[in-house]
Amino acid sequence: MPTVGEVAQVLEQLAPLALAEEWDNVGLLVGDAEWRADRVMTCLTVTADTVSEAIEQKANLVVAHHPLPFRPVKTITSASTVGQLLLKLIRNSISVYSPHTAFDSASAGINQHLAIGLGLQEIRPLKTAASGDPDEGYGRCGLVGEPLTRRELAERTKAFLNIDSVRIAGREEEGASRVAIACGSGGSFLDAAIEAECDVLVTGEASFHTCLEADARGVGVILAGHFASERFALLSLADYLTDQLAGMTVWASRSERDPLRMV
Repeated sequence: MPTVGEVAQVLEQLAPLALAEEWDNVGLLVGDAEWRADRVMTCLTVTADTVSEAIEQKANLVVAHHPLPFRPVKTITSASTVGQLLLKLIRNSISVYSPHTAFDSASAGINQHLAIGLGLQEIRPLKTAASGDPDEGYGRCGLVGEPLTRRELAERTKAFLNIDSVRIAGREEEGASRVAIACGSGGSFLDAAIEAECDVLVTGEASFHTCLEADARGVGVILAGHFASERFALLSLADYLTDQLAGMTVWASRSERDPLRMV
């Protein structure tokens, strides 16, 4: 029967923790490496719903993309939401592992899969990681194989992520030939996208002013939503873990939903 530590080793091979941003909190965040990990649930975020599901389904390890805790905590009490979640997890002997920005930047990480899913070619990081590996780094950029407008790229993004809508900043009828990718909250990648001579940035979310700046500089922006731009990878991560370690039942959370809805 696999242990939490053994699952952590597999995850670190996929997404080396050295790739994580300095401000991030990654790795085994809750629990004990010696605890068993025969029932593992992946999810984007640790919430009341995903914790309840983990308890009900008798999970003993949650692999959550977003860290919990993310910021340092001085107390763990029921007076805060973070405290409530941590107490429930610990009471039920459920560990939490988060790969977060290490998984974003890994050679087979979220940004790479998103670039492949959009049909990009000659894919490379927007900024190479300190490791020196040309396949590791922040964001991705690549070429569209055939002539596409930004609207057509938006439709392709919707189809790959299985979502009903995206938001577009800039002239949607203009061409999309070199595309930058930044999952999650990727507005800070605008300068890197421009430096890489990309004409479109596909990301989860970006600020109003970032979209204005992109438009002024001739770069289109496609906003797929933070949840949608990352959640798809947690489905494939569950399959990956199943293949890597015998004796585990692994599933992607069935209760997790995008907290933002169109009405």
